[in-house]
Amino acid sequence: MLESAAKPLGKVLISGGGRCNVTHNLNDVSRLLEHYPRGGRSLGTLLRKFRPADTVQWFQSRGIRLKTEPDGRMFPVTDSSQTIVDCLVGEARKLGVKLQCAAPVTDAVREGNGFSVTTREARYSCGQLLLATGSAPVGYRIATSLGHELVPPVPSLFTFKIEHPALKGLAGVSLERVRATLRLPEPIVQEGPLLVTHWGLSGPAILRLSAWGARALADRGWRCSLAVDLLPDLGRDELRALLLSQKDGGRKQLGTAPVPLPRSLWRALLASLELPAERPWAETSNRDLNRLLESLKGWTFEVLGRGVFKDEFVTAGGVPLAQIDLETMQSRRTAGLFLAGEILDVDGITGGFNFQSAWASGWTAGNGLAATAGHER
Repeated sequence: MLESAAKPLGKVLISGGGRCNVTHNLNDVSRLLEHYPRGGRSLGTLLRKFRPADTVQWFQSRGIRLKTEPDGRMFPVTDSSQTIVDCLVGEARKLGVKLQCAAPVTDAVREGNGFSVTTREARYSCGQLLLATGSAPVGYRIATSLGHELVPPVPSLFTFKIEHPALKGLAGVSLERVRATLRLPEPIVQEGPLLVTHWGLSGPAILRLSAWGARALADRGWRCSLAVDLLPDLGRDELRALLLSQKDGGRKQLGTAPVPLPRSLWRALLASLELPAERPWAETSNRDLNRLLESLKGWTFEVLGRGVFKDEFVTAGGVPLAQIDLETMQSRRTAGLFLAGEILDVDGITGGFNFQSAWASGWTAGNGLAATAGHER
C-alpha cells in the first residue's frame, strides 16, 4: 500500500469535526440512494453488497462500538476519529499489509500482464493494482492512461461565499432548520440546519445544495441566487396573520421578534429592510409587514463563489461506474486494475454517505482482488 502522506487516513482523522461520521443507519437501499447526487442504479448494486449494517458489524467485530444520533448519523462511541484510524491501521498490520507512507506515486503503466508502479524513490511490479486515490489528479491520470474515460471532476460539499451587509457580525449564528433554494434553471431545494460564517453561509442545508447543484454551479463559476426560508414550518398565511396580530400589541417594538429566530438575526433582517427596531408594531404599514414576510420566507442572497473551508472537500466526477465490474470492482477496460472510493463518479451528501460508499467499494474491491488472485475471501 503506497500512501503519499506522511501518515495514513488523514481525511478520516479530520472528518466529522474530528469525530468521524462513519456511516448512516439507513439500510433501505432505495432510500439510501436518495442521498447520492451521483451513482444511480449502479450504486444501488454496490450498496446492496455492503450496507450500513455491514459497516457497523465490521467495526463492532473488531471492538469498535458505534452510536446513532437522532438524525441517523453514526459515530464511534469515543467521539474520536482516531478510534477509526487506529482500527483500520491495526487491522492492516494484523493482516500483514505493508504500508509505505510518504511515497507518492508518480506513474503506473501496463507491464506484461501486470503493472509497473513508480514513486519518487522506488519502482514496484505487481500483477494487480488498486487505485484508491480519492480526488488526487495522479489517480485520474493513471486511470485514463489505462483505458478509462473520466467524468470531469468538480467540487461538491462546499460552503457558499456571500458578501451581504446583514450577515456581518453574525458569524456563529445558526438555525436548526431552514428551507434553502438555489435559483437555477431547475431550482434545487434542500432543508436542514444553517450556519452563518465569516465568509457566508454553511451548515448541512448549504452543503447538500452544493452537492446536488455541483455541476450546475461549476458551469456558472459558482455564482447564482440563493433564497432561504427562515421559517419553513410556518405557511405564508399563518405568518401573515401572526405579523398583523403584532399591530395590536400597543407600544411593542419591531425589535421584539414574534417568531423563533435568534435576536441578532432578526435585527439584522430588520436592518436589511431599513425597518427601525425601535418602531412600534402598531405604526408599521401593511406594506412593510409584507416586505418582512417575503424576507422571512425567502431572504435572497447572491452566491459569489465557494467558501474558504475545504478540509472535507468532496469531488463530483471521476471514473464512471459503468466501466467497473461491480461484483469485484475490477476495471472492464484493463484486467487486473481495480478502483474504489472517490476516484469513482460517486458522491453523497453529508451524513456518513460518502464513507459508506467508500467502505462498500473498498470491501468489494478487497474481495475481488483476493478472488482473482486465487486466495480465499
